[in-house]
Amino acid sequence: MSTRTDAPTRREQILKEAARLFAERGFHGVGVDEIGAAVGISGPGLYRHFPGKDAMLAELLVGISGRLLTGAKRRLAEADGQAGRAGAEAVLDSLIEGHIDFALDDRPLITLHDRELDRLRESDRKLVRQLQRQYVELWVEVVRKVHPELSEPAARSAVHSVFGLLNSTPHLGRAGTLPGRGDTARLLHRMARGAFAAAADSSADRLAAG
Repeated sequence: MSTRTDAPTRREQILKEAARLFAERGFHGVGVDEIGAAVGISGPGLYRHFPGKDAMLAELLVGISGRLLTGAKRRLAEADGQAGRAGAEAVLDSLIEGHIDFALDDRPLITLHDRELDRLRESDRKLVRQLQRQYVELWVEVVRKVHPELSEPAARSAVHSVFGLLNSTPHLGRAGTLPGRGDTARLLHRMARGAFAAAADSSADRLAAG
């Protein structure tokens, strides 16, 4: 999706429009015919790609969780060999940048996750949660290298808080009412790093007081 530079396949076009429509009107407020019309094919033609709306929703939510985890692992692999805190800082910056790309470019998927996750069948929902836990723990490991004063639970809480901050993009306003993408990305990045630093300062203050 947002990470691709080549032309999207028809299947990807369907998923993109389904995500947009589901986010705008809710899962039950959108019919197969409307999704088909958005990509220029008949509603029944969609069944050549997906057995139904439930399958589209599952692929959207499981898919983005998998892509976030895969992207984070790739960023860690690319940074292999960068030692010390400076290396960890670079990895953390890269992880933040990757999540910001998602938060800015795939805003409908954030809305879908918040509203429609419970509509997935149990096995798909468990898979989403499993992928998300792995993603969180990857971040926790990196954050603790940058801020070793943070305990594991404190680092995990900080990571979840930063995700909440970055995933607030669907509530920032309509396109055209915000600063440019670059300015917004830089602002979110500074706020994320500031949140981790504040969590570390708080932990250090508690240790000093204790």
